[in-house]
Amino acid sequence: METLSKALCLLLLFCTLAAADTGGAPKYKDPKQPLGARIRDLMNRMTLQEKIGQMVQIERTVATPDVMKNYFIGSVLSGGGSVPAPKATPEAWVNMVNEIQKAALSTRLGIPMIYGIDAVHGHNNVDPMLLKRIGEATALEVRATGIPYAFAPCIAVCRDPRWGRCYESYSEDYRIVQEMTEIITGLQGDLPTERRGVPFVGGKSKVAACAKHFVGDGGTVRGIDENNTVIDSNGLYGIHMPGYYKAINKGVATVMVSYSALNDLRMHANKELVTGFLKDKLKFRGFVISDWQGIDRITNPPHLNYSYSVYAGISAGIDMIMVPYNYTEFIDEINSQIKSNLIPMSRIDDAVKRILRVKFTMGLFEEPLADLTFANQLGSKEHRELAREAVRKSLVLLKNGKKGDKPLLPLPKKTGKILVAGTHADNLGYQCGGWTITWQGLDGNDLTIGTTILAAVKNTVAPTTQVVYNQNPDANFVKSGEFDYAVVVVGEPPYAEMYGDSTNLTISEPGPSTIGNVCGGVKCVVVVVSGRPVVMEPYVSTIDALVAAWLPGTEGQGVADALFGDYGFTGKLARTWFKSVEQLPMNVGDQHYDPLYPFGFGLTTQPSKL
Repeated sequence: METLSKALCLLLLFCTLAAADTGGAPKYKDPKQPLGARIRDLMNRMTLQEKIGQMVQIERTVATPDVMKNYFIGSVLSGGGSVPAPKATPEAWVNMVNEIQKAALSTRLGIPMIYGIDAVHGHNNVDPMLLKRIGEATALEVRATGIPYAFAPCIAVCRDPRWGRCYESYSEDYRIVQEMTEIITGLQGDLPTERRGVPFVGGKSKVAACAKHFVGDGGTVRGIDENNTVIDSNGLYGIHMPGYYKAINKGVATVMVSYSALNDLRMHANKELVTGFLKDKLKFRGFVISDWQGIDRITNPPHLNYSYSVYAGISAGIDMIMVPYNYTEFIDEINSQIKSNLIPMSRIDDAVKRILRVKFTMGLFEEPLADLTFANQLGSKEHRELAREAVRKSLVLLKNGKKGDKPLLPLPKKTGKILVAGTHADNLGYQCGGWTITWQGLDGNDLTIGTTILAAVKNTVAPTTQVVYNQNPDANFVKSGEFDYAVVVVGEPPYAEMYGDSTNLTISEPGPSTIGNVCGGVKCVVVVVSGRPVVMEPYVSTIDALVAAWLPGTEGQGVADALFGDYGFTGKLARTWFKSVEQLPMNVGDQHYDPLYPFGFGLTTQPSKL
């Protein structure tokens, strides 16, 4: 009887505790609980369909409230140029994000979705601390739209400028790329030392970052986008992987997989590197996300064998699939493969655990809805000044005066008459390049607010100096104009991804003829606006001064800051400037290295008051 009484007491105690547990808030909703306990508690409550939903990321245009609720969708994104409305306000963005979020929260367990967007494409050969400040500003502006997740930074090591994504890479040298991972601490916040390697997002003013594209995307044959990177293990781990070591040590929340192949195996199907190296060896504990329709592109042509693509991608270790439209097809296929034991539940649980870890770390369960706290940060004066600083510090002065002549730069502000010419002198769209407002970028000045280089010149010269603008003057116009000097701004049109692949790397016509006509008749500085080194060797002898401005974005005033001596030129080449495309690929340290301007080159000037 005594034994029976004890058993009854224990049973009664167990029932009392169980009742108390079900009556209170679940552990996963309690921010005071340890992270691991919250994840376990939530996962124990989830059905298979709720788990699969967490692995799905869809485009905002198909993210209706019914879709979010019925399929338990865990993530939404805006593709290139996908916005609530043209020139949408922060209010429009926040309302859109919250409408989708409220649908996600209305499900049985109320798991918040995570909204992602591309940000910070492009390179600046600036110091890491400046890049960290750029990351901080970017985080605030992304948060101003209500979005907490940015697909940045790109830590590709571009080994061939013929690649259309080369401007997304910081350098051909892995050491510079490693240094530039400091942008992650700007986007996410400084990682507490005791949490090294664990995903970290430091509050509402920060965003989850994404290191991409894992791995080798900058090393494809002939620089063809999404092509095959042929490389041995020394090259892979010595050139293309080091950026990921730093990114993971800085607590990067997510890693995106590359479209490209590595020695003929598509990275989206590369289990050895995604699971074996990234997750197991590097101990990355955030989640791995596919690129846009990335698993579809495991086959050639894409979507040829979707069943295989889903199996290969999930088995490789990809946790979240950027579908982005045909979500029912993906969900049906993954259900089928789980049912037939092709994909084990352990793989599903690994994916969901990682996704939830990032969401909990971001504080989405406590504050899932966006607000207008940071609306005043969007395009703020402080951020524009920061962008202007980045422009002038990233400019590289490649030539300053012909042999035997005195330097042309800095230019005098007070003079009689000057000529400004070139396709890129008065074109904000050209200054910004691809991934600006739209995927491929735009031509013209009405895409956003900013300062063209022409406007910057006019802002900077003395009131008595006459500025004449002629986009493509003929030689007679130049010679008869009695100009004291000319500023010629030429370069590449906007492009993104494979549309930027180029076998010739020439500047756009009429750029070459403008250089010939102008520089043949008056002292000239040529400013090259481009995402990468382009062919300049045929024109260098006729040019007095040459400046690589890269893609300066909206703040063209930063170019004038250095041209006219308010600040000195300090930038150095983060990539080799070739003589001809026949030399490519050619990178610093190569045995046959014969550049027009070597890696690390850059003339300097002192500030001037003239």
